[in-house]
Amino acid sequence: MNSRALGWFFALMCLGPVDAFAGRQKVCVTAEEAARHLNKDVCVSAHVYDVVELPDGTRFLDVCAPETPDDRCRFTIVSLWVDRADVGELRKYRDMDVEVRGIVRPMHGRAGVLLSHARQFYGGPPKFKPNPKLARGFSADTDRPPVSDPNLRSQGGGRVFMNQRNTETRPAK
Repeated sequence: MNSRALGWFFALMCLGPVDAFAGRQKVCVTAEEAARHLNKDVCVSAHVYDVVELPDGTRFLDVCAPETPDDRCRFTIVSLWVDRADVGELRKYRDMDVEVRGIVRPMHGRAGVLLSHARQFYGGPPKFKPNPKLARGFSADTDRPPVSDPNLRSQGGGRVFMNQRNTETRPAK
């Protein structure tokens, strides 16, 4: 076998397994099926009938048909006011079929996905939001760590083994 044929053979052997192990795109579930996937990261395929905006800036993608009563609608997609810059304009999705990736959460008696970034329309993850309970009292100006972890504290309050202040004197004989 000449070197050129050996090079092609090696290239095909290297690239072949990559195709076999490449992850497939997850199949999207419908909005009706999404309610059965609570607390799971899934792709939801739905038709957006309307975009509803509340006075506080919260926006909803209405994925239930207009003839469906509100109490029978079991799924919604919500975008909060604080995420408006990252999500962008939602009215362009009216009367379109969309696929949104996110964690399905229970929301006021129905299931829903929180839309926090536009990349969720393209299979990307939601925007990372840190847990405020863990970052409480943290400031970048101090040397304190952001988490109160006992393993990060100096044990004993600065004492060292056999410190002179902490030893007892022996009685004289």
